[in-house]
Amino acid sequence: MPLQFRSLQKISTKIMTTKIINLVEKIGHFTLVNIAKLGEIAIFTGNAVRNCFTPPFYPRLILRQFLQIGFYSLPVVGLTAIFSGAVLALQSYSGFSRFNAESTIATVVVLSITRELGPVLAGLMVAGRVGASMAAEIGTMKVTEQIDALRTLSTNPMKYLVAPRVIAGVLMLPFLVLIADIIGVMGGYLVSVHALGFSPGPYIANTFKFLETIDVVSGLTKSAFFGFVIAIMGCYFGYNSKGGAEGVGIATTNAVVAASIAILLLNYIITGIFFG
Repeated sequence: MPLQFRSLQKISTKIMTTKIINLVEKIGHFTLVNIAKLGEIAIFTGNAVRNCFTPPFYPRLILRQFLQIGFYSLPVVGLTAIFSGAVLALQSYSGFSRFNAESTIATVVVLSITRELGPVLAGLMVAGRVGASMAAEIGTMKVTEQIDALRTLSTNPMKYLVAPRVIAGVLMLPFLVLIADIIGVMGGYLVSVHALGFSPGPYIANTFKFLETIDVVSGLTKSAFFGFVIAIMGCYFGYNSKGGAEGVGIATTNAVVAASIAILLLNYIITGIFFG
């Protein structure tokens, strides 16, 4: 019995050691792969930024991306903002009425919209719409060898495909967020005045009473970074897609997920810088 027990103990110890080694190996492989991926994204980002400031430039392509990112995203951003402001007013009223603090609803709505909800929700909506579109378009060009054809024609794909999207993303997201701020505050105003019975004059006065320049500037600063991240992620995953239609689909999904996570992370970092 003792010999059998010792042999079983050795076997179980060997099995446990093998499992631990396999687990450590998987963790190490996962870590190295993701570090390499972050390095690739950093190099791609550096090349994209450099190509945004060096000629040749393509004004027509930049204007086209202004329309794609800015104008065509207005409906979804506007609807998101107005309903967010309306729901925020309703929820604030249901909570603050318990403490007889209804007069602060206007301030809560405008600060929440300008600081957080406007830039974050607009960024997430644009990431879902534009980031996916960028990844799908560039990914299709990659798997069909159109990017190689651009190189054959002595055209730098980074300047022709990536730089216009990055420039448009950085410049158009603040305009979208500014419009979203106005529409979101208007949504809160409409619900408060027409559904909750607030007086229009005092509500507007309370809206601007505690609003400061830094509240709006912080949201617009966030949106510029969000636009940069959306464009970089969409272009990177599209530019490095492979494997035909399935690869393009995976690249599109990864672009949206990565951009959304980056937006939430940057939101925390920038909020800490402005208000920490």
